[in-house]
Amino acid sequence: MRFSLNNGHHPDHVAEVIETATTEFLAQCLDGESLDFPVAPPFGSLVKAVDEEAEVDVYAVVYFTTTSPIDSVHRARAMGLSIKQLRSEQPQIFDMLKTEFKAAIVGYREDRRIVQHLPPQPPHVHQAVYRCTASEIAHFSDRLDFLRTVLQVSGAPVDELVAAAVRLCYGAHGHSRSWLVQAGREVSQLLKDDYDRLGAVLRRIRP
Repeated sequence: MRFSLNNGHHPDHVAEVIETATTEFLAQCLDGESLDFPVAPPFGSLVKAVDEEAEVDVYAVVYFTTTSPIDSVHRARAMGLSIKQLRSEQPQIFDMLKTEFKAAIVGYREDRRIVQHLPPQPPHVHQAVYRCTASEIAHFSDRLDFLRTVLQVSGAPVDELVAAAVRLCYGAHGHSRSWLVQAGREVSQLLKDDYDRLGAVLRRIRP
């Protein structure tokens, strides 16, 4: 199944939930109007699954992305063509592949209040997934409790993930040195028993 991004959609509406669980969800990226492969939100970025009826936003950090054939029986094969040539000579290729990403749930918003723990219910299948704006990221990361959750994501390169998330939030805070120091202290506290690992993470965070 492919999902199309029509003119009526918000530009930050990038995906749709196709599998859901207590701690994470899998989303399939929407297809754009032009012949291009869908682009997933970057590794470590903050997205939100929106329940418009319940007025609950579930926040999650992207940690794994795949692009694969829609038909699980046949694998993609090398074509030896540039993207421009594919558009001209093999446009059907863009209808044969899907891009999906997994996102670890780190909090939710309800009644204008943001909390950084698991929501009572995960997102529903077919809920819209949006990129978070810089202001949303900055507001969410005023508190840093979510970093503990990020460091516990199963099946992810969590040291790289927490560093990527901190770098993204740092940019959303206008590259505020005071915020970066606060984030560094939080990571130091979380990894205080593993000095070598802490040093490696801090080096990845450093701008």
